[in-house]
Amino acid sequence: MSTRVWREAPRVALAVAGLALLAWGVVLVGELALPAGPHTLRLLGWLVGGPLVHDLLLAPVVGLAGLALSRFARPAWRAPLTAGAVISGVLVLLSVPLLWRRYGAPPSPGLHEGGTGTGLLIALALVWAIALIAGTTRHLRRRRGVGLGRELRPSVGGVSSPGRPGRRG
Repeated sequence: MSTRVWREAPRVALAVAGLALLAWGVVLVGELALPAGPHTLRLLGWLVGGPLVHDLLLAPVVGLAGLALSRFARPAWRAPLTAGAVISGVLVLLSVPLLWRRYGAPPSPGLHEGGTGTGLLIALALVWAIALIAGTTRHLRRRRGVGLGRELRPSVGGVSSPGRPGRRG
């Protein structure tokens, strides 16, 4: 019984903390929206429009891209391509406010001095260069049968073969 209590304690603590943060968010939104005015309609647009754009546009596109990645990419390339796609999505998502409006975020020293679009393109080029290097390295290692936890195993005829039979990397 005591081990069950210790296993459940972190879950209960996280649930209580999550509910407290949820309540604080409701208080903040209430303070922002309760004096009804034109800003209340804009707030409602963000609170309703954001999830709709996500569910109707972004989630299907990302799901189809993930499906295509899992169907057409070779096993050695799946992890680097997935990581590159996820990091690219996060970078683009974080840069949208600064690309949308000139001062879409509170000013920070040096933040608005450079071009946000140029910085985003450089970061994306770096991410995909690293993904290309990682994918090439994984592909070459799989072809040689080295690393990635795949050891050479003896086959029936005594000749060693990499990985599982019938799998190509």
